[in-house]
Amino acid sequence: MNNRRNFIKNLGALGLLLGTTKLDLNAQTKSTKSAASTKVNKPIVLSTWRFGIEANAEAWKILGKNGTALDAVEQGVKLVEADPNERSVGYGGRPDRDGKVTLDACIMDDQANIGSVAGLEYIKHPISVARKVMEDTPHVMLVGNGALQFALEKGFKKENLLTEISEKEWKEWLKDTNYQMPINIENHDTIGMIALDAHGNLSGACTTSGMAYKMHGRVGDSPIIGAGLYVDNEIGAATATGHGEEVIRIAGSHLVVELMRQGYSPENACKEAVHRIIKLTKSRKKDLSAIQVGFIAINKQGEYGSYCIHPGFNFAVYDETGNRLIDGKSITK
Repeated sequence: MNNRRNFIKNLGALGLLLGTTKLDLNAQTKSTKSAASTKVNKPIVLSTWRFGIEANAEAWKILGKNGTALDAVEQGVKLVEADPNERSVGYGGRPDRDGKVTLDACIMDDQANIGSVAGLEYIKHPISVARKVMEDTPHVMLVGNGALQFALEKGFKKENLLTEISEKEWKEWLKDTNYQMPINIENHDTIGMIALDAHGNLSGACTTSGMAYKMHGRVGDSPIIGAGLYVDNEIGAATATGHGEEVIRIAGSHLVVELMRQGYSPENACKEAVHRIIKLTKSRKKDLSAIQVGFIAINKQGEYGSYCIHPGFNFAVYDETGNRLIDGKSITK
């Protein structure tokens, strides 16, 4: 009797084992099929605002030839830095309240190498100075006169960045010195660019002349790794635009990447970061209608997304399907 019972017991255990093995094999097969059917969308580049269309096209000249994301983002944003008609970045950017054009920028590659400059004057391409800081110094950030001295030592040319039209507008502003700038007119905004290259590596760049008519010495989120820009080559990349003080308050771009690490899609990660800014703004009893922040993000599969506080923010995407401008989704309507 005992032998019969043991036989039945062992037979049941064998059946359970075989069933489990079958389930495991099925799960592995499904996983393998899923992995095989998921094509990574690369290369791809994203950048903030309407000037991102031209910047993306410049970056694609490198990405489309199997170049690195790092080279692509630097060259992409340099196009905007050199354009005097873009009033929130580089040459032609609106000055601070003392009439000085001060520039901020940072860059980050797939190996977590970082470089940054803040309060840099007289140099048209702060993003390239930031890259030199990353590659040629033991530091990650240089500011003010120190950043200028370093740039000149590296062969950058000293130029007057205050254009005639920017100077005229600044003198008009001096008549009432109002710091409340309208949102979504790109007078206090940034070009942030993030890219995934054909090799599967991520990099990002962020550059700005900062808030128009800011106090001299003010620095926003753009040159701060983890605020205006963050890249994790295992997970994804994110960059921010808008009121830098609010982005710094939540370490915004780092937050977006960490949320993607937890399984959030790029869009939902950006949305959650925006919600946190709104929550803190309300708890501080500040006027939300005067604050705009937008995030863009990309993950290692080449999936991308965006979110902002108010309607009006847009971003550009360039991949194998072409280059286009997309309106960012917003919390408020």
